[in-house]
Formats: sequence, structure tokens, C-alpha cells
Amino acid sequence: MNKRMTKKLVIEALLKAVKRRKPSKVIIFHSDLGSQYANHDFQNFLLIYEMKSSMSHKCNYWGNAVTESFFSSLKTELIYHNSYQKRYKAKQKIFEYIKDFYNKNLLHPYSNYKNPEGCGNKRKTPKLFI
Repeated sequence: MNKRMTKKLVIEALLKAVKRRKPSKVIIFHSDLGSQYANHDFQNFLLIYEMKSSMSHKCNYWGNAVTESFFSSLKTELIYHNSYQKRYKAKQKIFEYIKDFYNKNLLHPYSNYKNPEGCGNKRKTPKLFI
């Protein structure tokens, strides 16, 4: 997390996640059409790490539904109910939300109503990289 979402921030965060999690399957990176995701450097990064880019198309509101669902849950369950005086506190709470709540508890129809952590090897919805 940072004040601005740049390609450098996105690449560094994804690289950190890949090193930490060491995924054994192909990763599909869902995103919108933001310049930080569509630029040449980021797309090359995905190719180097054999990840597939999944970008919603203009006016295709369902193209990125899984990702949009996550951000909706994050905002309604955590962000809108709190006020943070310091950026590091917000980062800490968001990290805890993803690691301890979202990955363990939230059910999504995309994964047959299983939580991201409970989908095992047949998991369709990947755990968020934390």
C-alpha cells in the first residue's frame, strides 16, 4: 500500500507475494484497465513469472467480478467503519482483515461457496497473497 498506485508498487507487491507463497500453479492476475497494470513493464513481469493477465474490458462490469467482490467486502466490512490516524495502522488492519478474516471466512459463489483458504487443491478462487 502506498499513497499512489504505481507500476513499481504493483510489481514489488506481486513479486513479494510470489516469493512468499511460491505458487505451484498458474496464477491469473485479475485487474482493471489501470495504467499500472496495462503498461509494458508490468505485462512483461507477468510473462516472466508465467502469470496470466485477466483485465476487464471497458464497459464489461462482470469481467473482473471476483476482484470487485473482494474490494467491496473490504470496504464495507472494514474501511467504511473505521478511521485511521496513521497509514501504518490502516495497513496493519487491512493485512489482518485479508489474512485472518477474508481468506478464512468469506464465501464466494465463484468457488462454490467455499472460503479461499478452504478450497484446497481444487481451489478456483486463489487466496490473496499475504
